[in-house]
Amino acid sequence: MISIDPKKNTERENYKLLIGSIIPRPIAFVTTKSEQGVINGAPFSFFNIVSSNPPMISLAVQRPNGRLKDTARHIHHQQQFVVHIVDEDNVKQVNETAASLPVTESEIDRAQFTLIDSQLISIPGIQEAKVRMECRLVQSIPLMNGDEQTGDLFIGEVVKFHIDETIYNEGRIDPRKLKAVSRLAGLNYAKIGDIFEIERPD
Repeated sequence: MISIDPKKNTERENYKLLIGSIIPRPIAFVTTKSEQGVINGAPFSFFNIVSSNPPMISLAVQRPNGRLKDTARHIHHQQQFVVHIVDEDNVKQVNETAASLPVTESEIDRAQFTLIDSQLISIPGIQEAKVRMECRLVQSIPLMNGDEQTGDLFIGEVVKFHIDETIYNEGRIDPRKLKAVSRLAGLNYAKIGDIFEIERPD
């Protein structure tokens, strides 16, 4: 067994260890809106469930070289965002949105996604996702390395779920029909694969 002190690693070395071992990671495609009204879309795999009562999700956005990313800036300003689950049918379009664009240009247009209005917040979502969640910001937590802020952790409350009827049955989502994809390391992604059951002990 190799033992590694993260304090002796570079940020990139720690990043590779984390993304190579914490797999598979769900991918959130997040839409936000700039102060100028431009709709931004970006994928994030530092994302998960926080609570079901109330329903809340977490989204961590890194600050490369201390620079605030557009998504984080917009969430701070608008206090709202929409999270979409990335699946086999939209992952190639989502990948297009990872390109670095000026803040005046929309990744939505580049990926040829179709915007759809939200019901309870002012940020639109995309029609091509089978699951989307309208979120209001509950808390933003600065992620620090000493005195330097290296990221932003956002906790959002889901105020409205939108689920494609083809994957929904009696309150449950069919994972085979959702076909969610997950992030591995490097350029690699994964599909759901085999599904198996294990009974919990009493």
